[in-house]
Amino acid sequence: MSRPLPDHLLWCVLDGIGRLELDNRTTELAPGTCAVFAPGDAPTANHDPRRRLLVFGMHFEAHPADVVPEQRWGDVQDRVLLGALARSSDSAYRRGDRLGERQAELCLEQFLCLIWEAAHGTTASSVDTAIEEVAQVIRQDPGRDWSVQEMAARASLSRAQFTRRFVAQNGMAPAQYLIKARIDRAHQLLTETGMTVTQVAAALGYADVPYFSRQYKQRTGHSPSTARPRRNA
Repeated sequence: MSRPLPDHLLWCVLDGIGRLELDNRTTELAPGTCAVFAPGDAPTANHDPRRRLLVFGMHFEAHPADVVPEQRWGDVQDRVLLGALARSSDSAYRRGDRLGERQAELCLEQFLCLIWEAAHGTTASSVDTAIEEVAQVIRQDPGRDWSVQEMAARASLSRAQFTRRFVAQNGMAPAQYLIKARIDRAHQLLTETGMTVTQVAAALGYADVPYFSRQYKQRTGHSPSTARPRRNA
């Protein structure tokens, strides 16, 4: 049994799975699970030895106390943001200066807002989450020869169902989303590296360079050959 907490504790699971007990209530833990414990709480937790918990925690005093969400549990969907906030808060606090302390405080406020939204907002369905994960994978690897059928299979949906839900969630068809992801990455490569237009086209799966150039100009308003690497001032 853990000792009762003397102050508030922010607690966010970044990785791993386990189980937490508080006041005879049990909660399954997974990446994105976040909680705010109050003074006097005595939570206990265990984890799966095959997937040990990686947790970010922050002790704090709440002034006023009502800034802490009444519903103190929630599953935050944006795990990338959670990880970024945890790293930023930790590095800022370790600096030990007043600016670092203030930065850590701002991260804490953002954490509390995310938990409040997760606890009180509309929880994303498993299908919505699966579609977002597909969209994220496309953005990470736009040069891959993605097919809509493969995307749908990743989300465990039929092609028609996937396309309909994808459009509703992202505002465009999967094929158009892939083109946008490719052109966005092409712009990044052309402006931030020394790669040629031909090299960029090949890296993004375009065997036909003129076709790539037409798509690039259609979506950016200028040809890829006019893009130049950015230079430091």
